[in-house]
Amino acid sequence: MVPFDGGPIEEAVRSQEVRVFPPEPRRTAADGPELWRVLAPVTQRGEVIGLLEFVLPDEPHQDSVGRDRPARAPAGVRGDRQPPAHRPVRVGAPAHAAAEPVRRDPHRLLPGPQTCEAGAFTLAGWLEPAAGIAGDTFDYSLARDELHLSLTDAMGHGVAAALAATLCVGSLRNARAEGASLLEQVHTTNQSLLEHAAASALEDFVTGLIGRVDLRTGSMELVNAAHVAPYLARGDDVSTLDLPVDLPLGLFAESTYRASRITLEPGDRVVFVTDGMLERNAVDVDLAAEIRATRALHPREAVRVLADRVLDATGHALSDDATVLCVDWHGGHGRDRGSVRGAERGRVSRPLT
Repeated sequence: MVPFDGGPIEEAVRSQEVRVFPPEPRRTAADGPELWRVLAPVTQRGEVIGLLEFVLPDEPHQDSVGRDRPARAPAGVRGDRQPPAHRPVRVGAPAHAAAEPVRRDPHRLLPGPQTCEAGAFTLAGWLEPAAGIAGDTFDYSLARDELHLSLTDAMGHGVAAALAATLCVGSLRNARAEGASLLEQVHTTNQSLLEHAAASALEDFVTGLIGRVDLRTGSMELVNAAHVAPYLARGDDVSTLDLPVDLPLGLFAESTYRASRITLEPGDRVVFVTDGMLERNAVDVDLAAEIRATRALHPREAVRVLADRVLDATGHALSDDATVLCVDWHGGHGRDRGSVRGAERGRVSRPLT
């Protein structure tokens, strides 16, 4: 695992191009032979699996390198089981035991690939956990004509929050798999959390944004269960979406929920966050301004930058999970992706300056 530091590795990942570097000048013969270095990003539908590094005695021919083509994930490598290669090693306070399901195997709660490129949209999420797990999750699933997504935050900390988060995500996934409507998904999950609270004598509840996008029309339905409003970046404007706010999930059996409908336009970016991105220690972070400043970045890099801004503001001492989910809407559902070996070249981040 390596950090993003503005060097050749970050350049290759962000540009999604094979990079060739000439030998570094030798000071003495004892420094060894002069070797060429080749970095090739390995990508699967926008999810960066890693980098292949080759060291060669001679300059490679451009035809053999294919500099404009990121490498395809090798046979046997499953992108839904590989952590992002550029995820830095976390250094800080020791993790609480309840954090282990997310830290050591995040795919139990989080979607396997945390980036997804399709013809009509690009999506990426990032969860930066606090020392003691606080119950944040994000999730998505893609059907032929629909994109389902959610961002949830189980109240409290520790084991209880981890259990509530697991139950919430599992219930939403099961309801989607059964073909439930958006409001049916929310209602079923509310009931599941209530039953768990009654059986465990715990007052567990979850806030969240649960949504569905009709890929044919760009119509997004959203349910706001007492959660932080999402941001919409359209053109040069960044604003919060004015959604009716309903009760948290798992609080009352008689709770009712409303779905709001937003029509997305090509070029729109919708950013969902948990309250850890807005915690007291991060008051100096103008999140709307940061979303505007990162518009030129691919979502897989934008979510990292936004989380890093909060980490920097808090001195890397988060008191709550900080989670962000970013969706870019392109439109044109059903068209062929302009991808080369797993990456959509027209959607990469602008070159570093």
